[in-house]
Amino acid sequence: MIDGECDPRFARVREVFAESFSSKLALGAAVAVVVDGRPVVDLWGGVADGARQRKWQRDTLVNVFSTTKGFTALCAHRLVDQGLLDLEAPVARYWPELGHGITVAMLLDHTAGLPAVRAPLPPEALFDWAAMTGALAAETPWWEPGTAHGYHAVTFGWLLGEVIRRVSGRTVGQYLREEVARGLDLHVGFHPELDARCAELKTGPRPTTPEPTLLERIMMEPASMTARAFANPPSLLMPGTVGSRAFRAAELPSVNGHATARAIASLYGSVHELLSRESIARAGSERVSGRDLVLDVPTRFGLGFMLSQPGESFGPNEGSFGHPGMGGSVGFYDPVARLGFGYTMNRMGTATLLDPRARALIDALYACF
Repeated sequence: MIDGECDPRFARVREVFAESFSSKLALGAAVAVVVDGRPVVDLWGGVADGARQRKWQRDTLVNVFSTTKGFTALCAHRLVDQGLLDLEAPVARYWPELGHGITVAMLLDHTAGLPAVRAPLPPEALFDWAAMTGALAAETPWWEPGTAHGYHAVTFGWLLGEVIRRVSGRTVGQYLREEVARGLDLHVGFHPELDARCAELKTGPRPTTPEPTLLERIMMEPASMTARAFANPPSLLMPGTVGSRAFRAAELPSVNGHATARAIASLYGSVHELLSRESIARAGSERVSGRDLVLDVPTRFGLGFMLSQPGESFGPNEGSFGHPGMGGSVGFYDPVARLGFGYTMNRMGTATLLDPRARALIDALYACF
């Protein structure tokens, strides 16, 4: 059932990973850990499709939804270290059409006030970069930028991605591939030759708690800011979009990264080589905390990354940062342990932030130190 390698020191991680299959919580999944540049956990198991005809392989790719935001944030911090991007500069310095006094840092810490477009957009707008960046540049912020925070669930990718494009002359997918991922099996937009390696995402069971899930809240209040943040354009939540060739080909730098757990762990495990100490410190320092105006739960953000919260921890060490994705994937970096962690799966969970399966693996990991 479980394939791969695991340093004996981290045997508890393997045990917890195996338990997720025996308890039916996982369909197909992978977990990887890199410590001080050395892979210590690289495990995978289960199946890559709902029909259970394809085994999850060493190189199985899966869409990791908002875990993608961490990849995009790393691109921005890399540009800062290259002297090409100023975090405190107004976005208008690089993208004149977007004003309102919004700074680059506000895009990264979700205080820009542009989590959604008010006017209904057609489904095909999801794949039209110019249409989405134009709509966001013309939008009035939902709150005064810098005065509150709310998760820019999908718009984060277009907002920060357009800055990256204008500064570097490359799309996020190109810049990520050439300057950040550098050979890792991690992609934002890709050609059909990788399709055969992609896992099929499957809906998991609904939690037994009476509280509505985030998706249920969106369906109940379709005119709300939260609903518009996730479903305007509506195509992202329409059956058949995720997993389509159009979705995989597009660059949606907030939601359509595809990766192996090994690539995510390796990327975060190399952060100390990619970024300066100053950028690492900024990424892991709290910028905002408290009630999130979009998610309506408490959240903590650094610059482009989620931080640990009570019960939603990236381990015990201060300064850790990363990003979870809808359904359960996650990647993070721990600068104290010099540790990169990656988890991917294809049975979708319903947690708003950190999935219980990933949380159990993280707890098991740190119990081994």
